[in-house]
Amino acid sequence: MYFFRNDYSEGALPQVMEALARTNACSTVGYGDDPYCHEAASKIRHRFGCPNADVHFLVGGTQTNLTFLSAALRPWEAVIAAGTAHIATHETGAIEACGHKVCTVPTADGKLRPEQIRQVYADHGAGRDEHMVLPKLVYLSNATELGTVYTRAELTAISQTCRELGLYLYLDGARLAQALTSPGCRLQPEDLADLCDAFYIGGTKNGLLFGEALVIARDCLKPNFRHAIKQRGGMLAKGRLLGLQFSTVFDDDLWLQAARHANQLAARLTEGLRAAGWPLLVDSPTNQVFPILPNDRVVLLEQEFSFERWGAVDDGHTAVRLVTSWATEPAAVDALLAALRP
Repeated sequence: MYFFRNDYSEGALPQVMEALARTNACSTVGYGDDPYCHEAASKIRHRFGCPNADVHFLVGGTQTNLTFLSAALRPWEAVIAAGTAHIATHETGAIEACGHKVCTVPTADGKLRPEQIRQVYADHGAGRDEHMVLPKLVYLSNATELGTVYTRAELTAISQTCRELGLYLYLDGARLAQALTSPGCRLQPEDLADLCDAFYIGGTKNGLLFGEALVIARDCLKPNFRHAIKQRGGMLAKGRLLGLQFSTVFDDDLWLQAARHANQLAARLTEGLRAAGWPLLVDSPTNQVFPILPNDRVVLLEQEFSFERWGAVDDGHTAVRLVTSWATEPAAVDALLAALRP
């Protein structure tokens, strides 16, 4: 069985496993106040050009989103997000459960536009109608849930819109490394802290056993955030395990190397699918590929390959999601393409 279901089921990069084994018997202070976490935070600040940012390490993406958004927002404040956003579709209503409405906007490619943000803000009274929730934060994913990527110009335009309207800009970076290493990407790591109030660097989906690094650039969002982490159950007693993993992958840009491998194999897969005549749901330059296949072909494919059915396109066709990772072998891609020959 070849696995294309996601990019987080394998264990971890060999360098990460070696570092964990080498330091297995080390004892440190707990809860993220250890030398490994401090070292990782320093490397992240340097790589992203934000020497004054706060860096916190959490276990997973949903936990990171919930912890940050619930801390950043007042009880009556809401989030603006694309309809495909992870917080709107795959987090079991975590944000709404803590009292914050997610105002979603339908998009064909998973990306928000400045005019959509302005429209949602206007539709909710532009901050002057106390009978409605007050949009206060814009949530983006980069790469998006459809594998698409924001350009530097697009992110800059959204950032300017948020600052004009007094909105926070938060970027979910579960696949940030895949976005930054996608073909033609002009967005650089140091742009993130300039354009966003906060963002996180995904590790779970990019070669770590688990872990996300939250970077808070805006000063007013920094105070007492460790209290928020503890209250939301995110303060890992063995916090050094998170710091050590991030410290390891930030050496020699290993985090970008891992993502680049996943993207390159996804590009190979995309090229083969197009050559075979299979249409794609969306043009994704990262490691998620969404071919549209006849339903009977999907059933046959499931006998040898593990992947997700994304959704029905019509009565006879289904879009499926194929995901490559740091661990995907070229032979697996070749086998999949061979099985999809017309």
